[in-house]
Amino acid sequence: MSNEMSSLNEECGIFGIWNSEKANQLTYFGLHNLQHRGQEGAGIVTGDGKNMYAHHGLGLLIDVFKNSQILEGLSGSNGIGHVRYATSGNGDIANIQPFLFSFGDGNYALAHNGNLTNALTLRSQMEDEGTVFKSNSDSEILMHLIRKSKKNSLLEKIKESANVIKGGFAYILLTDNSMIALRDANGFRPLSIGQREDGSYVVASETCALDSVKAEFIRDVKPGEVVTIDDNGMKSDFFTDKTSLEPAAMEFIYFARPDSNIENINIHSARKRTGKRLAKESPVKADIVIGIPNSSLSAASGFAEQSKLPYEMGLVKNQYVGRTFIQPTQKLREEGVYQKLSVVKSVVENKRVVLVDDSIVRGTTSRQIVKKLKENGATEVHLRIASPPLKYPDFYGIDIKSQDELIAANLSMSEMREELGCDSLEFLSIEGLKESIGINLCTSNFDGKYPAPICDYKEEYLKGLRTRDGK
Repeated sequence: MSNEMSSLNEECGIFGIWNSEKANQLTYFGLHNLQHRGQEGAGIVTGDGKNMYAHHGLGLLIDVFKNSQILEGLSGSNGIGHVRYATSGNGDIANIQPFLFSFGDGNYALAHNGNLTNALTLRSQMEDEGTVFKSNSDSEILMHLIRKSKKNSLLEKIKESANVIKGGFAYILLTDNSMIALRDANGFRPLSIGQREDGSYVVASETCALDSVKAEFIRDVKPGEVVTIDDNGMKSDFFTDKTSLEPAAMEFIYFARPDSNIENINIHSARKRTGKRLAKESPVKADIVIGIPNSSLSAASGFAEQSKLPYEMGLVKNQYVGRTFIQPTQKLREEGVYQKLSVVKSVVENKRVVLVDDSIVRGTTSRQIVKKLKENGATEVHLRIASPPLKYPDFYGIDIKSQDELIAANLSMSEMREELGCDSLEFLSIEGLKESIGINLCTSNFDGKYPAPICDYKEEYLKGLRTRDGK
């Protein structure tokens, strides 16, 4: 899947900082380290306790904040930021977060990573009751639920509202006098807390963003937890006691950066273990092992180490071409793949190659790379995938709402091998994935078992399954 997550609209990245004189700059740096989580748009909101200041735009962070004057205009010692790829709502600027709300009793800014599975039902109900939405993103729903709540305190309003929404979510809410972070009851979406030497607190989707602002990791936000940070420090509460830690497997396989840790598990090390396990499960006689840059490199190194084969750089990535799966059309995605990766002919020529990838969605990238390797003299190409076959939709933050786009859901192993043009094809087992990561995971993309209700998507999902099974 590296480079070809086609219409899998990636998760977003969120960042927040409380009580720092450099809140605007540090939020920018934090988002820069989360850019891999979304390239469609970016925004920052800062606050000084009385007012909030916002800037949003379409495109990469560097394009949205293209001069120092923009950042300097975001004053205040508190801030939250967001880099976006749309899992809900379209890509226009009205959907770029953080969302900013000004009410008679204060200001609020909201940043969200994930997908609410009952968003359509909730939005319809609230619109019937007179609620006016400023976007068509599901992220806005939480704020309206909070405002409609009859509870006495903001914390109680948030807890009540968090029990209404379903699906996968990590939120950061900035108010005039606090920063509040919350995570869904299954911990599908990651969220970490850190602290800088100056005492300021930082919350971010990944620990690599904490590192970028020199914040020491404290801990992850727990499933179902609401963490309130203010001038008195940090407090913890829970909106439910019905929790189960099941982070999304795709975070470990693909989304997170190799230098990040999720639930105290380093992503690079976890991916390397998947490669080793894959080599044990599906050995092959070959001359070299190569990985598809960038998210497959760790698994490829593990495969090579276990197989005692040379690990070579057979593919070179053009770093100035964006992540291909983000492109809006299939034609642009395919052209992006071609422009993005080049084969090192002297490395692969006259070699039996093991090509390791992290996962396969449509097969577009894999097919093109196998073809390019053989055009450059590889005598055999054996494709090894460091995750199980991706067969089922995702409803918790990756926008795969149909099986139609998933090659493994529509073709047999032999049919896939023929379609991709490789000499052999093998996937990591679900058991192998779980044991390699070393933590309980949400593997719904691979086994169709959904830990949280899929609500608005259930009827369409079941209809698709019935159609495919001929029932």
